[in-house]
Amino acid sequence: MKAIVITGGSRGIGASTARECARRGYAVILTYLSNPAAATDVVARIEREGGRAAALPLDVGNVATFHAFRQSVEAQLADAWNGSDLAGLVNNAGYGIFKPIEAVEEAEFDGLFDVHLKGPFFLTQRLLPLMGRGSCIVNVTSATTRAAFAGVAPYASFKGGLDVLTRYMAKEFGERGIRANAVSLGAVRTELGGGITPEFESLLAGQTALGRIGEPDDVARVIATLLGDDGAWVNAQTIDVSGGYII
Repeated sequence: MKAIVITGGSRGIGASTARECARRGYAVILTYLSNPAAATDVVARIEREGGRAAALPLDVGNVATFHAFRQSVEAQLADAWNGSDLAGLVNNAGYGIFKPIEAVEEAEFDGLFDVHLKGPFFLTQRLLPLMGRGSCIVNVTSATTRAAFAGVAPYASFKGGLDVLTRYMAKEFGERGIRANAVSLGAVRTELGGGITPEFESLLAGQTALGRIGEPDDVARVIATLLGDDGAWVNAQTIDVSGGYII
């Protein structure tokens, strides 16, 4: 059985991706930071549907925890799942802060950097030895890297860095048979930044060619496709998954 790791898998896009991948036959390790109950609920739902899943704690913003996390992943693969291979990594965990550049504090800047760029870099590095030929990395980025909006400069900058990092991952890991792609998201109905008000949703829908904002399942299906055989010849790409947001 092939297994994947999804960071930030207790809610939103991560939870939807975990369920979608489980339906496609993957064993799923999803991570959570502060809400173990929500993560347990996702695991229970997957298991009720006949899939395999486990939830592990992880602070993506704290590189010092990554060694212990890798040991937990290895134990899950070897002991609980009888030597399953790690076939994929989805760097999804994140959060947002909405402030103009002049108001951003250094600690806020550093926190966003740690979660959105430094964390994915070193977590991928740490888990790389567990990934064999045919494995895939999917990094979750943002349409804010191509369409500027006041108030999200640090977040967008680090997501832009993750787009670049994705191409370098594809370049350096290609000889191992490991692919790397990014999905660049428009407006999606999640809890990021406190959620979306009805008024803001109407505005965002009006800026999207398909006339609505995205749902987590819209994104999950694309990520699952990239991880699987149908995405086997897609590499080094940042794919816009936004319904045509600000074309």
